Amino acid sequence: MTADIIKAIDAIATKTPNAVAYNYLGQTNTYAELKQASDAVANYIDGLNLAAGSPIMVYGDQTFAMIAVFLGSVKSGHAYIPVDQHSPNDRLTMIQKIAQPQLVIAVKPLPIALPAVDILDATQLQIIFHQAGNYQLTHAVQGNDNFYIIFTSGTTGQPKGVQISHQNLISFVDWMVTDFDLPQQPISLDQAPYSFDLSVMDLYPTLVMGGELQVLPKEVTDNFKILFATLPSLSLNVWVSTPSLVDICLLEPSFKQENYPALTHFIFCGEELTHQTVAELMGRFPAAQIFNTYGPTETTVAVTAIKITAAILNGYQHLPIGYTKADTTIQLDQVNAENQMGELIISGPSVSKGYLNSPEKTAKAFSTTNQQSYRSGDLAIIDANGLIFYKGRTDFQIKLNGYRIELEEVNHYLNQQVLIKQAVAVPKYNRQHKVTALLAYVVLQVDDGRSAFTVTKDLKQQLQQVMMAYMIPQRFVYRDSLPLTVNGKIDIKALIKEANAND
Repeated sequence: MTADIIKAIDAIATKTPNAVAYNYLGQTNTYAELKQASDAVANYIDGLNLAAGSPIMVYGDQTFAMIAVFLGSVKSGHAYIPVDQHSPNDRLTMIQKIAQPQLVIAVKPLPIALPAVDILDATQLQIIFHQAGNYQLTHAVQGNDNFYIIFTSGTTGQPKGVQISHQNLISFVDWMVTDFDLPQQPISLDQAPYSFDLSVMDLYPTLVMGGELQVLPKEVTDNFKILFATLPSLSLNVWVSTPSLVDICLLEPSFKQENYPALTHFIFCGEELTHQTVAELMGRFPAAQIFNTYGPTETTVAVTAIKITAAILNGYQHLPIGYTKADTTIQLDQVNAENQMGELIISGPSVSKGYLNSPEKTAKAFSTTNQQSYRSGDLAIIDANGLIFYKGRTDFQIKLNGYRIELEEVNHYLNQQVLIKQAVAVPKYNRQHKVTALLAYVVLQVDDGRSAFTVTKDLKQQLQQVMMAYMIPQRFVYRDSLPLTVNGKIDIKALIKEANAND
């Protein structure tokens, strides 16, 4: 059992200071360097006399400096809010407005000015990193204190800040270390952006075990040619990603066991793991263990898991999401008598206390009886043995390439565009009912005679200013009008059926 995340990582630095903690495409940093840098950040933050427990916004990408700042923040008693440098400017200002941080640490240069807040820039940060001193952990984050706050998609253009406490994180990390048969000192893939909670699945289990994080940054994964050239340089034991990333890697014939002999674990989360993906992966890596996991951000990354064996693969066309972790309870609410399907209600020590500075949204989704509970909005069936099968959403929330997207949020931004009179986003599914693309059905304000290609290009450029790239629809379909329900609302279900009619 892990008593304290920070103390566990610092203990590695004391025991094996020269062990590599972070490997960015061959540029390495040791545990001693991680402790030194995070201690220096904590000492600097203490000198600012921030309000006790106030969060710190951290802006940047996948670098050692980000990890050092995360740990330095929590050492000084402050949760960190990771914000990816690829975020649109509006998202920065909305997060600032909701979280009200007194300090922003800009590991990468901020694209806009953030008023009424102290900014620590990258140049100052590098100076601080090299300041000597052995920091004393007298007021670090602990217990129910927030460890990190991740902002997810919201329904009206307003993101929600999910508060994850030190206690929540310990529950998750202990489960990962105990139940996944991880190698000692694992060498783990670090690919997910730090603003995406999937990153926590490799970050903290690896560090508390004294392992090594091998980074696969966005500029590599965005270019298949560079990705396929980079993969052989990795010496991984543990692969953590969405299924979408491994699907891309499987396009490369050399991605197989004999070329990656140390790769023993594949752990997937963030979206549906299909039968087809596992079958292909088992053929390529017959000696590796493959795990499917499930969990909302609000319950600390994941709360169910199952090792996909040949028997599981042969027994189920739609793979189960697993069994509930030991310290957690999952029940079904509003069970349909015909198909025994209901909404997953998750209770346990890894369930968040709620959304930051948003009591109304918190009250709607969370409750407390004996334990903190979260109403997931996910539909599922639980068999007699406790095995859980995911069956979709109660609302119009989807997962695309591992990212959780509220269709209402996409619609909100679409309908703000001056060119658009009316628009709605709908998912495109493949035969495994996995979302492969987002389509926008659009009625323009005026048909000015321009081609659909030109209009779409203009719209995408405008949307890039206000939306995360993964939320922007891949295809735009232009209509004179959109179908309506008997209540006069856009008939989204009809459009979903139309978008998937040829499948």
